[in-house]
Amino acid sequence: MEWMREIDGYCERLDPGYWAEPINAVTNAGFLIAAFIMWRRVRGQGLPLAMALVAILALIGVGSYLFHTHARVWAAIVDVVPIGLFILVYFYGVNRDFLGLSLWPALGLTVLFLPYAVITAPLFQLVPGLGGSAAYAPVPLLILIFAVFLRPRAPDTARGMTLGAVILIGSITLRALDGPFCEVSPMGTHFLWHILNAIMLGWMIEVYRRHMRPEGRGVATT
Repeated sequence: MEWMREIDGYCERLDPGYWAEPINAVTNAGFLIAAFIMWRRVRGQGLPLAMALVAILALIGVGSYLFHTHARVWAAIVDVVPIGLFILVYFYGVNRDFLGLSLWPALGLTVLFLPYAVITAPLFQLVPGLGGSAAYAPVPLLILIFAVFLRPRAPDTARGMTLGAVILIGSITLRALDGPFCEVSPMGTHFLWHILNAIMLGWMIEVYRRHMRPEGRGVATT
């Protein structure tokens, strides 16, 4: 693998310099801000998985910053690995704590996300204009599927997940529009992907926190 190969994939980048994407780089602070806010909300509540998600959220900000400043293959890997880790850890939490599965079934269902993404991502690539952002599209779809299953037993949690999916759909749309908007704005739209993603990921941790708190489960009553 060409670890040091330069990557020019965003509207804002016009040269290989460190600060060639200043807006894309700086807006990664949103992930750190969201992580700090959620750390304050989940600390001391006995939610180790939520704390792990907070730590991964901070790593997403660091990894994305490194990618948008160095813009090389190694930095791209540092960028996407925390994102993938957040997805897997969160869906494990959904399987274990939202659906009530035991350890091994929860892990098994989480691992199935990988073939699910491999199968569905090419289908999303058929959507005109989605391009490379199609790789992220299976995520909001799966969130919505989980929300449907959770609605009878935990309607508040289902609504929270639905809101998160809607925000992510908007975020993915803005990511896909980065190239087409180059002629309109030299900044593109990728920085808005960062901002909305920071909000969405922080919100999804909050959804988990509320579900795990007795007063925030949103369990339907009869």
